[in-house]
Amino acid sequence: MKEKLTIVKVGGAVVEDEAQLNQLLKDFSAIPGKKVLVHGGGRRATQVASQLGLENQMVNGRRITDKNMLQVVTMVYGGLVNKNLVARLQAHGVNALGLTGADMNVIRSHKRPPVSIKKEGTNEPCMVDFGFVGDVDSADGKMLSTLIDEGITPVMAPLTHDGQGHILNTNADTIAGEVAKALSSYYEVTLIFSFEKKGVLSNPDDDNSVIPVITRNDFKNYVEKGVISGGMIPKLDNAFNAIDGGVEKVIITLATAIDGQQGTVIMA
Repeated sequence: MKEKLTIVKVGGAVVEDEAQLNQLLKDFSAIPGKKVLVHGGGRRATQVASQLGLENQMVNGRRITDKNMLQVVTMVYGGLVNKNLVARLQAHGVNALGLTGADMNVIRSHKRPPVSIKKEGTNEPCMVDFGFVGDVDSADGKMLSTLIDEGITPVMAPLTHDGQGHILNTNADTIAGEVAKALSSYYEVTLIFSFEKKGVLSNPDDDNSVIPVITRNDFKNYVEKGVISGGMIPKLDNAFNAIDGGVEKVIITLATAIDGQQGTVIMA
């Protein structure tokens, strides 16, 4: 019988909210057994870029990462945010180790080619080059499990590499899903996407309108009706992708409610 492993992904909005972050780290530290933390940090990267006089270019909520922005996200994600989380987890008695995908070759990716997308608010397609953004090719569950079995808690930054010496900015939800799939061969994995809402909402203006369970058919119907839209669509895509890849359970919930008993449960 496989041991249980909990993977928690925390978004940049929570990382920037001191009260929520304090509670999340306290709750994460209290999770029994083996665990992994995956973090974002986009808001901090935006702030630092602005302070450096760099333009933040976003398309449909996704960051365009040119050479200058790549330096910023590498510093912020791999350094400032990651190491602060590691230090604070150590204070909670968690023996944490900060990692990017380049460390020990745990996550390999390729540079995303230009893609045709519809601009937000219009139906007009346009070609967008997101720059140094990575789409994941593989995650090394064996290497990560070696660390985890030694009592180490990986803290994963949203950076990967292409094997050719290049760091790539990579979506943290995607990293969490790919790591969860890679580790599902070794553990019974629960993946928790934590953010600033109580779960997937049927009414975005009502924080208590949490949808308790979503199946793939439910997801399709909710998207068609416009109940689920925007950034929640790729988050749920990642969730179902993880389920298809062997992850036992996926939960989307409030950052201060990562006990596995609250939020929206994603089911095959």
